[in-house]
Amino acid sequence: MEQAFQGRPSEPYAQQLRRGLSGSTIKMIAVICMLIDHLAAGVLGRYLTIYGYFSLDHNDAVQVEMWMQEHGILFTSYAVMRMIGRIAFPIYCFLLVEGFQHTGNRMKYAGRLLLFAAVSEIPFDLLFNNSWLEFGYQNVFFTLFLGLAAMMGIQWVEERQELGRILKTAGLFLVIVACMAAAKLLKTDYAAVGVLSIVILYLFRFKKLYQIMAGCIAFFWELTAPLAFVAVALYNGRKGWNMKYFFYLFYPVHLLLIYLLCVILGISGYKAM
Repeated sequence: MEQAFQGRPSEPYAQQLRRGLSGSTIKMIAVICMLIDHLAAGVLGRYLTIYGYFSLDHNDAVQVEMWMQEHGILFTSYAVMRMIGRIAFPIYCFLLVEGFQHTGNRMKYAGRLLLFAAVSEIPFDLLFNNSWLEFGYQNVFFTLFLGLAAMMGIQWVEERQELGRILKTAGLFLVIVACMAAAKLLKTDYAAVGVLSIVILYLFRFKKLYQIMAGCIAFFWELTAPLAFVAVALYNGRKGWNMKYFFYLFYPVHLLLIYLLCVILGISGYKAM
């Protein structure tokens, strides 16, 4: 994340800021949640496939109960880990908005997101599809890139003083819809709703309480995702540790390592869920 406060805060305010969580701290929370989520999907999801959970007739209560008696711990672990994983994406969206506001070079920021989207695609496809490259579903860096593109487009329209209110409104609508449509067409992780969630957090960026409330509403479709805004509420505006490239590299590296774990376990040929 690329951000820093301008100027030097007064000492009492500086002490108040230090009490909260820095950007790198809440990003580390997101990283841990994401790792838990991908372990569940990539490893436990494959075992659920092996043991026939996804081929069960879920309308047959007796069949489901018998399966749960034998594999209930596996299913419960998978479900809990996936719920923990839902916390990660809202944090990344929030930090993307913060990064957009504070980065010194937005085009370079966008280029970096696009670069790591490309670098991550093969590990992503290996883990989730056991394929070197396929285009049915793209990794989350593409979603973040399109969210950044939407914010850039919104700002460009807002800065056009020559446009009237109607044209500005139409321009903003077109920018948002175009980026959402691109996410849907590319079939990115979280797709159009992911881009829209980023836009919502951006539009409420000047009022933190409203941003948190809007974020909880934007992510209501994921049961545990709003819990991410506890970390957002504790965010102190500081950059924190200088580990920018660690966070970029962690995504493709951890996907590849989890896939290699599946190979070692002999389950890579099964479908991840």
